[in-house]
Amino acid sequence: MFALQERLEKLLFDRTAAAAGRAVSLLRYPYALIRDFIRGELNLRAMSLVYTTLLSVVPLLAFSFSIFKGLGIHRNLEPFVHEFFRPLGENAEEMTGRVISFVENMSSGVLGTLGLAFLLFSVISTIQKIEATFNFVWRVERPRSFARRISEYLSLMIVGPIIVVAALSLTASLADVTFIEQLAEIQPVDTALVAIGRLVPYAAVSLLFAFLYVFIPNTRVRVVPALAGGLFAGVLWAALGAAFTAFIAYSTRLSLVYTSFFILFTALIWIYISWLILLLGAQLSYYVQHPECMRRGQQEPRLTASLAEQLALNTMYLIARSFKKGEPGWSLNRLAERLDVPGMLLGPVIRSLEGAGLLVATEQEVLLPGRDIAEMELSGIVDAARRYHKDEPTAHVRGSPRAQQLAQEIDAALGERLQGRTLRSLVEDED
Repeated sequence: MFALQERLEKLLFDRTAAAAGRAVSLLRYPYALIRDFIRGELNLRAMSLVYTTLLSVVPLLAFSFSIFKGLGIHRNLEPFVHEFFRPLGENAEEMTGRVISFVENMSSGVLGTLGLAFLLFSVISTIQKIEATFNFVWRVERPRSFARRISEYLSLMIVGPIIVVAALSLTASLADVTFIEQLAEIQPVDTALVAIGRLVPYAAVSLLFAFLYVFIPNTRVRVVPALAGGLFAGVLWAALGAAFTAFIAYSTRLSLVYTSFFILFTALIWIYISWLILLLGAQLSYYVQHPECMRRGQQEPRLTASLAEQLALNTMYLIARSFKKGEPGWSLNRLAERLDVPGMLLGPVIRSLEGAGLLVATEQEVLLPGRDIAEMELSGIVDAARRYHKDEPTAHVRGSPRAQQLAQEIDAALGERLQGRTLRSLVEDED
């Protein structure tokens, strides 16, 4: 198994994109997705999201239901729920009815204050877990701050239903336009309109996935990679949805075994498949934006002492230069993109610099010098990069005298090289 994988990786990745050809370059993407799927990390995260989905789906729909009700079209929520459960076949109607019933009961005040607080907590924890999962796919070290989560996610929950309402109204108005009705009477155009009508739901799902890929990760995701991942996930969701519907239609024996639990059993499977599709699309978006990471996959490069020192010096230099020139500050994710390293690799270095008092982070996640750059010695930056936090215990080596002396000579040589040099002098040397 490992020999076959090694041969495939040599065939696909040992040559440059120009030398490999377009076909081989494109084959790298499905290979990377299949490899990540087999390794199981995405599967585990999709399974964990199934549990949180069961806790939060009703309060999330109830929130949207209340907004729809204020706009006077709350009945339009039901078709969306039915569309999601449509692969369940004949059971989709019953599952949709149960969910809508729960939503209406919650909206009508059946729950008490404690129950409502629990459901709101489940929504917040679900959002946090979804963001953490997307940040894992995108190798993002830090999630959004608490203030950003409140503002950005509440705005999404409020604006999202309004956008849906606008799309529904536009679709309905287009269906009533006399010009469209006249075109539908022409036979070739009629066939084209029917085909477009069938493709519109899948296009909407693909655009929704692409929007999630741009919005949820706490990093900058370009539009083209997001659209590529959204299109892939939308097509895969439609294909697996059709296959799952056929499976349900022919699984009469399973329905006899599980009896009344069959609906819940199939719903859980479909929710898991939906989350897995969404995560695979996010993984593809990441690889489209960072094709150099396809061979390595989810495996992070090791943070060596030399690399930590390089990252620390480059980080402090960029932050100090921007601060001195009055330019916009740097965030961890922007620094990771600028230095072309994963955020999870840069994160421990940033934490060590913060622990040493060399950096501070604002509420907007902007990193600033922790004190006057004229007082920051370069030797202190290097020393901070060699450890994570100042409060962490360190091991003491009982080594041989000659080896210990050599180690001390290396440290002394480094100290002499950096003696008297500050971060400010490093920035001013460029000017």
